[in-house]
Amino acid sequence: MKTICTGPPLNQAPMAEDRARSRCAAATRKRQRHLHTHLQLKLTPRELIVMKRLSVSAIAALTFPMLPFEAAFAEQSSLSLGLGAAINESPYAGAGTQVNPLPLIKYDSDSFFLHGITGGYHLVDTGVFSLDAIVSLNMDGIDRDDFGRRELARNGIDRDLLEDRDNGFDAGLAASLRGSGGQLELVAKSDISGTSDGYSMNLEYAYPIRWGETRFKPHIGATHMSANLVDYYFGTLSKEQERGITRYRPGSANVSYIGLGFSQPIGKQWEVSGNIRYTSLPDELADSPLVEDGTNSSTSMFIGISRKF
Repeated sequence: MKTICTGPPLNQAPMAEDRARSRCAAATRKRQRHLHTHLQLKLTPRELIVMKRLSVSAIAALTFPMLPFEAAFAEQSSLSLGLGAAINESPYAGAGTQVNPLPLIKYDSDSFFLHGITGGYHLVDTGVFSLDAIVSLNMDGIDRDDFGRRELARNGIDRDLLEDRDNGFDAGLAASLRGSGGQLELVAKSDISGTSDGYSMNLEYAYPIRWGETRFKPHIGATHMSANLVDYYFGTLSKEQERGITRYRPGSANVSYIGLGFSQPIGKQWEVSGNIRYTSLPDELADSPLVEDGTNSSTSMFIGISRKF
C-alpha cells in the first residue's frame, strides 16, 4: 500500500526539514502496522463501523492540499551517519571565515529523534500540524583568541581584557504547519545551561521544490533574540567593564535571513545535502564593538554526505 506523507522531506541544516521527515516516517510505520493488524483479523459488522469512523480522519487529511513532492519520500531508515563541514563568515572582528567539521548523526523513531545538534520528542503530529519538544546545542560561542587583536583595537577594545563567549544548551518547543502553500515553523528556545540565560523565537517559511531527484528548499525567516542573549554574545560583560572596557548592552534584537537548502540522493543509501544562508545584522548587532567595523551581514554554508542504515 502506498503511503502519502505531508511533511517537507528536504534534509538540511538547520534541522526543521529533518524533523518533518522523521515525523513522516514515523506516521508511515504506524499506518503500516495498523493495516497489517486489521488485515489479519476477521472483522465483525460492528468492527467495520468503527473502521469507517476511524477512516474519517484519514480522508480529512487527504483533502488538505499537500506539498508538491511529499508522497515520494517516506523514509523507512531510522539511522543515517555521515560527515559535513560548516563554513561561516563570522561577523566578529578579525574572526574571518571559519570552517568546522561536523559529524552527521540522524536517528528517528516513532517518538524520539536526534538530528545533529538537535534532539527531541514528538508531542503531537496530525500530518498537517506537529509539535515537538526539543533540546539543542547553541554554537554561537567564540574564544577570546579567535578575535583579531588589530581589528578589535580599531573598535577601542583590548583583546586581552575580553572573556570567552561559551556555547550553551537550549530547550524549547517547535511547532510546524504544512500544506500546499509550503511550511511554516515556529521555534521557541531558552538557554538551560546558564550561559546567557537568554531565549530566542524563530519564525520561518519554506517552500520545498523537487527537480528530478534533487530537492530544494528556499526559506526566509526572522529570529527574535532576547536582551540577555544579545548582551552576552554581542555586548560587553560586567567583568570586562570592570577591566576598563566601555559598556555596550544593546538589548533585544530581531535578525532576518534568507536561504536555500538542497538534498541529492546518490543511489539508495547515500545522500549529499547542503544549505546556504544570508543573514542581515540589525544595528544592535552591527554597532557592537565586538563586530568587524562596517559589517552588517553574514553568510554561512553547510555541505555534507551521509549514509542511511
